[in-house]
Amino acid sequence: MIITIDSLNRHKFGSVLDDMYRLRARVFQGRLGWDVNVQDGMERDEFDDLDPTHVVSLDDDGNVVGCMRLLQTTGPHMLADVFYSILDGEPPLRSSRLWEATRFCVDTARLSGGKSRNSISYVTSEVMIGAFEYAQKAGVLDAVAVIDPVMNRVLKRSGNAPYDYVGSAKPMGKVTAMAALMDCSDERIASIREFSDIRGNVFSSEEEVIALIAEKSRPKSDNCIPFRPAKGSSGELQDYFVQQLRDANSPEEIVAVRQLIEAVSGTLSDKSRQALRRFN
Repeated sequence: MIITIDSLNRHKFGSVLDDMYRLRARVFQGRLGWDVNVQDGMERDEFDDLDPTHVVSLDDDGNVVGCMRLLQTTGPHMLADVFYSILDGEPPLRSSRLWEATRFCVDTARLSGGKSRNSISYVTSEVMIGAFEYAQKAGVLDAVAVIDPVMNRVLKRSGNAPYDYVGSAKPMGKVTAMAALMDCSDERIASIREFSDIRGNVFSSEEEVIALIAEKSRPKSDNCIPFRPAKGSSGELQDYFVQQLRDANSPEEIVAVRQLIEAVSGTLSDKSRQALRRFN
């Protein structure tokens, strides 16, 4: 499932962002050996302070398993300010309809091979679909990404081949870097979906993710009631909680349900909260 986190909703998803930064540290410093800034086990840079949009993939247990950062090119961005040698002296690309995609990674330790839902291939495609569909709705026409030859081959194999490149490939530390251009078109999105066999909506609502994270953070015990966030509206969450209260077989289970209701109460409508109070 995909959640997009930006300046408008980041206050709701601090724990998700922290897990995302930890994943980035494990991948970019730990696995790839990049010279990146890691503090307290989290990788962040100055571009994370510019209110980018983070496209984050979560598994069914609320773990961050993939991510990508989208940043406007009208201001500072990595191709203009870090990887500018790729441009061979040409001015950086700047347009409100061109975004930069960086810091893409997936959790290869947690994910499997193949094309199943919990596979590296699936999450890679899910993040790409989420990024392109989100950008498309924002009126963005193209994305530029600094990649290496390995990622270039991954993109080509997954129905997401760049349509062009900017400048020329340059050695950057242990890898070779190049700047690839990809259009945010229906055809590209359809091609990725065809490759990955992802047919439905990849986005989760904020309410679903908040409920999932609340369940993940709740202390586990023998009396915990398995929970998967209800799809859709506040009313459906209300129905779910009412059913859990009806099915509770002990005072401990009732307390567990009430704790979960309290944890996600901010996502419920006033009407739903009042109904649950009456039920209690």
